[in-house]
Amino acid sequence: MWRASRFAVAWVLLKSTLENMLVCSCNIITQREIEDTIREMLDEDPWQLIVPAKVLHTMNSRGRCCGCFPNLVETIIRVTEAYHRQTGAGEADIIAYLDKVRELRNKFGSKFNERRYKGHRAA
Repeated sequence: MWRASRFAVAWVLLKSTLENMLVCSCNIITQREIEDTIREMLDEDPWQLIVPAKVLHTMNSRGRCCGCFPNLVETIIRVTEAYHRQTGAGEADIIAYLDKVRELRNKFGSKFNERRYKGHRAA
């Protein structure tokens, strides 16, 4: 019993930490704020193409150093996929849409982020 309650407390703390994790230190924006903004944008138009600049503009911010953009792109993909699964969109539609987004990211994305390799990023 004690072990289960200890695990539950640890899970709540971890979840709270991840939701309040600072994603953009220039604008002081947390993971939860970004996810909420993306969901609001998807509520307006579920199949719109969401990019980091559009998310920040919706939040009345702008990219300053743009170091958060790779993590922001991963968050956009994850939240968009979860949103479409919850709304009951067809699996083929979700996969085709996300594959196009990932393809664009691979095509136009940078190999370096703040002079660090991809393996050193959080996402």
